[in-house]
Amino acid sequence: MSDVHGVTPGPDDPYGHEAPDFTALVRAGDLVLWGQACAEPRTLTEALLTQRAAIGGFRCFLGIPASDTVRAEHADHVSFLSYCGSGGNRELHRAGALDVLPCHYSDLPGLLSRGPLRADAVLLQLPPPDAAGRYSLGLAADYLSAAVDTARVVVAEVNDQVPWTHGGRVLTRDDLDVVVRVSRPPAEVRRGVPKDVEQRIGDRVASLIDDGATLQFGLGAVPEAVLSRLGDRRDLGIHSGQIGDTVADLMEAGVVTNRRKTLDPGRTVTGMLMGTERLFRYAHRNPAIEVRDTGRTHDPAGLAAQERFVAINSAVEVDLHGQINAEVARKSYVGAVGGAVDFLRGAARSRGGVPIVALPSTAGRASRIVTRLSGPVSTPRADAGVIVTEYGTADLRGLPLRARRERMLAVAHPDHRAPLEKAMEDELCP
Repeated sequence: MSDVHGVTPGPDDPYGHEAPDFTALVRAGDLVLWGQACAEPRTLTEALLTQRAAIGGFRCFLGIPASDTVRAEHADHVSFLSYCGSGGNRELHRAGALDVLPCHYSDLPGLLSRGPLRADAVLLQLPPPDAAGRYSLGLAADYLSAAVDTARVVVAEVNDQVPWTHGGRVLTRDDLDVVVRVSRPPAEVRRGVPKDVEQRIGDRVASLIDDGATLQFGLGAVPEAVLSRLGDRRDLGIHSGQIGDTVADLMEAGVVTNRRKTLDPGRTVTGMLMGTERLFRYAHRNPAIEVRDTGRTHDPAGLAAQERFVAINSAVEVDLHGQINAEVARKSYVGAVGGAVDFLRGAARSRGGVPIVALPSTAGRASRIVTRLSGPVSTPRADAGVIVTEYGTADLRGLPLRARRERMLAVAHPDHRAPLEKAMEDELCP
């Protein structure tokens, strides 16, 4: 265990108060990992990137960004890798400064704790310890928890504005090599107001959600529109990779009680908190919210065992047979393989479950229901479930190809149905 370089903590203050000298902690060639989104320890990441030239060439694994800490100019000494093209990662990729790891989210803990992508250094943002000297993981456990166990060095930014959260593992001072104390608001993720088309999709998806269902939802305006339509439901549950402010609203309103969950009854389970101070305040020492690692949130057996499990995910485009591209739009990497397949398979195997992919029928003048994907197959057609657009709901479960085409044409934009049908006929009968 190390003390912060250049700082000698006193007997009553075991923390340093300034960013560490990363040249003593990170070696050339290392892979550095930190908490994503709101869990980013910005005092540490800012210092790390400022010191990048002195460290030498090293690698960083990025999750979803909620800040502008990482910029393309940092690629002069750092190689960036991510599982997603969300937020600022999109610009990094366009600038040629980001490589992409196409993998299922459930695979990340193993990939980042062993093999060629094992994290050498892990940077954490933690709340202050409790009376017993234990630190919760605060805003995110997800894949960080596994990486902490195998990293050579663990550096913690202890921030008194980070909520103490239940459910996940706890750390002690012995688990941390360097500790720095700060006080600054965590990065926030504010959700946009859904547009009319997204509201219409939200209405259709909400009609598929019954009282007592347990929900998973991805990022974006469509899931937000769905959640905003659930105020009249009873005893909903949450088991999701991330949650935002709207979940806190639904819990406070008594809509989300988790009472009927098969697993973890009475508790909202999530991998990370992606919201604002409103969510952080609500989650602080709230036993009704558990921040768990990816092994728990994306566990295939657990998802399948959760009765009435409804997975709500988005896509860039879907073809007429149900193949889904959730990664690339107009040759730009904008999404991820992510956890969609994990959750869709879990919902498909859940008793009373519904695997949903929801998307607008068009992007500008282009159809998002297509005969042939313009990007990779993120979710194969064998895992397609219920596809929802503003024009309808196509339940593809158990359907052969011809019936799938008919249902997918019915949810495409009316202006594109005839061209899609003609293109499909030409493709089948050249």
